Amino acid sequence: MTATASVERSAIWRDFDVCYRAVAARDARFDGQFITAVATTRIYCRPSCPAVTPKPQNVRFYPTAAAAQAAGYRACRRCLPDAVPGSPEWNVRADLAGRAMRLIADGVVEREGVPGLARRLGYSERQLNRALTAELGAGPLALARAHRAHSARLLIELTDLPFGDAAFAAGFSSIRQFNATVREVFGCSPSQLRARRKQTARTSSANGSVDVTLRLPFREPFDAEGIFRFLRVRAIPGVEIAHEDGYARTLRLPHGTATTWLWPPKSAARHVHCLLRLSDMRDLGSAVTRVRRLLDLDADPAAVDSVLATDAALADSVARTPGIRVPGAVDGPELVIRALLGQQISVAAARTTAGRLAEALGERLPHPDEELTTLFPTPEAIAEHGADVLNGPRRRIEAIVNTAAAMASGELDVHVGRAPDELRADLLALPGIGSWTADYVLMRVLAAPDVLLTGDVALRQGAATLGLPTAPADLTRRLDTVRPWRSYAGMHLWRAAPGTTTRKG
Repeated sequence: MTATASVERSAIWRDFDVCYRAVAARDARFDGQFITAVATTRIYCRPSCPAVTPKPQNVRFYPTAAAAQAAGYRACRRCLPDAVPGSPEWNVRADLAGRAMRLIADGVVEREGVPGLARRLGYSERQLNRALTAELGAGPLALARAHRAHSARLLIELTDLPFGDAAFAAGFSSIRQFNATVREVFGCSPSQLRARRKQTARTSSANGSVDVTLRLPFREPFDAEGIFRFLRVRAIPGVEIAHEDGYARTLRLPHGTATTWLWPPKSAARHVHCLLRLSDMRDLGSAVTRVRRLLDLDADPAAVDSVLATDAALADSVARTPGIRVPGAVDGPELVIRALLGQQISVAAARTTAGRLAEALGERLPHPDEELTTLFPTPEAIAEHGADVLNGPRRRIEAIVNTAAAMASGELDVHVGRAPDELRADLLALPGIGSWTADYVLMRVLAAPDVLLTGDVALRQGAATLGLPTAPADLTRRLDTVRPWRSYAGMHLWRAAPGTTTRKG
């Protein structure tokens, strides 16, 4: 598959023949890539639904569940089409639709309404509605409604929350709206939906938080060892911990705080085991979205690996480590500060400095969760007190403090809905931020798939190990053939570098 073909796959729902073949084969690799709707039953499914394959004349394909719902279809009770990996399209696309979908998944519409979504994207409400309807078959309200329906199903099936609490936690403004949406989307009442569950996955903690156990699905193959190792060696004491071959961390969320405990899949399991401890259940959807982005669980590894393997030097690495992932971020400003702390020093040194910063300026959790005690410091705290805590070259300290001040004031806005070119320009305009830091932020915060950090020494060492050119210009030209997946190529190069735990970042 060529790079162009892999990008075109993101709009696969427009190709009826390809989609129908996937449905006829019940190919789970396409789950989340498009929605299958059956005109005779008025039900929409995931491509791998085990039901009898419908006749082609009765099938319609949609890019999102929201588009299918807007067309009058309800979710299949058998295959649960919303319980699949998300569309990799939203991590690849930097256009308005992709940026909007990332913000909607983070719950921006529930918190700020369509005006807030439009403001973050730099469009008027009318322009935004027209563009999303034309591209995705549904406007921002319909897309947000589908997101609320998904959150509602999680709360109904995985918790014992009273339906009134579940309704408001999922973002509905009234119980009546909650009941009507559940009936319309899932074809049954909340009581009937809860009755079908096998067991509850919720326990109330002594400190008043709510525990929710989830299975986070992904597309195979999945290099769990690599991404968990990446996170563990960078874990900041108090904020993050490595545990039992897994990883845990604190989260600052729109309505409160949380901790998340993550375990890699066991045996042939196709999901990551996740325990969320939430102080406010309204943050469930945002927490799940951020954890999925952190582990890059919505990636399409088949598309990525098929392109990377076309380069002879990368082919062996892809064969040894299929399904490599690019770590994301749970918080944009935090990642910016951590990238600045990691400039020109080892991972161990960056971790030590970040730990000192967190210990001095991080907010303490009201109720510590074992070794998880602290939230990463806010830009406001770093801007005000960072100079008193940080040590090292004066220019480096000034760059960190000034960048924190820019984020605190709103001059620098770092979130998943930013246009990559605009965010990169904003970062480079700040003293002390160079191309490595700006590109690293794009790769991890925006999940930009085509970032090649040629200025990274360890990455060039990995290139030498694999027999690739090491000069930045030559390496860029060589890997031009694997676009738009150079971020993933870079992860292979990092993996191949001697002493990988001493890399920056």
